[in-house]
Amino acid sequence: MNYRIFPPEEIIETTLTLPLSKSISARSIIINALTPDAPELPDAADCDDTRALLKALAEPDATEINIGAAGTAMRFLTAYFAIQEGRDVRLDGSERMRRRPIAPLVDALRQLGADISYEGEEGFPPLHIRGRRLRGGALTIDASISSQFVSALLMIAPLLEGGLTLTLRGQLVSRPYIVMTLGLMERAGVESDFYLDTITVPAATYRRGLPDAEPDWSAASAWYEIAAISSGWITFTSLPELSLQGDRACAALYASLGVNTTFTSDEGTSLSANPDQSPRLVHDFTDTPDLVQGAVVTCAMLGIPFRFTGLKTLAIKETDRCQALVNELSKIGILLRREADDTLVWEGERRPFNELPVFETYEDHRMAMALAPVSLFIPGTVILNPDVVSKSYPGYWDQLREAGFAIVDADAPLPEPTETI
Repeated sequence: MNYRIFPPEEIIETTLTLPLSKSISARSIIINALTPDAPELPDAADCDDTRALLKALAEPDATEINIGAAGTAMRFLTAYFAIQEGRDVRLDGSERMRRRPIAPLVDALRQLGADISYEGEEGFPPLHIRGRRLRGGALTIDASISSQFVSALLMIAPLLEGGLTLTLRGQLVSRPYIVMTLGLMERAGVESDFYLDTITVPAATYRRGLPDAEPDWSAASAWYEIAAISSGWITFTSLPELSLQGDRACAALYASLGVNTTFTSDEGTSLSANPDQSPRLVHDFTDTPDLVQGAVVTCAMLGIPFRFTGLKTLAIKETDRCQALVNELSKIGILLRREADDTLVWEGERRPFNELPVFETYEDHRMAMALAPVSLFIPGTVILNPDVVSKSYPGYWDQLREAGFAIVDADAPLPEPTETI
């Protein structure tokens, strides 16, 4: 079913419980699997990516594993299975996954002695992985494509002969996610050193269980967008101010877009409107690419011109996210401009439109969540294939309903307008 969305009739005032962090959960699942005599797995996010990881790890004799569209699972499991002596696994995914590059990670693992071959196009899944004991040492990897390649290597690094000294080449993207990985490894008993562009992890054994995952700052960012566009009041029952998650930066970002964040120990974290919106927003998203789509739509709806850089990695996400934003916002007269391969610009250019928007989601959960709040300005906005939010935030639509949004079958006829006298 496709969804047609209508905004609340009153100003939004809602309290909600966020899902647990997908990023922390995915790393915790892998680290737990690498820990001898591991304790019970801590509470983790319930979403497509974590389900794909848990299913793969729960089938010790499986030779064919398909992780669907779960990019995190593809990267982390590639490294994980490479060091599982005796395992022989074919790792595959969706058609989109088969177009997402994985060569930098495979090349790095091969340098460590991994036996991995491509079963289709060179440099892309599906992969045939024959697990073996890997040597450590010094290694260089291109860190400008995906931080998950780096995190995948780091999590297996303690198990390598001699540990690993990893040098990051090129512009490091999503640095907070690498810091998150190292932080979770430390909590599990493995120390490391990250200095300039080099990370050193000694040979060691994971020896401690990890705590439950934190509430998800990436999910919170979807509500920051709603708070900015609606000027409503939104409270999260729990959201840590001090967090391993890089997307906590959305609090500072949205302070420039009219949203105050108030942290309290007993009343949760509250979002409220302020009048101090930037007249034009310039921001580098190199560290926080998952915040881009929501920020673009927020600025477009509020009429705030922007220049956003650091977007290079968006082309290899679930879809080419920059082009998807250009395509979909043009349906409501917003004319975005791409510059080079890492910049998106809007100087307020518009053109008239005369149809209710029907937004494609491109099998991308963040496109669906970024575009749904357009309904606050354009009641009756349609979101196609809304179930894609299950990748990270399965309860998103239910929580929109709890906040007062009306969500109906898009294929049902629109109600006739009520005649008034």
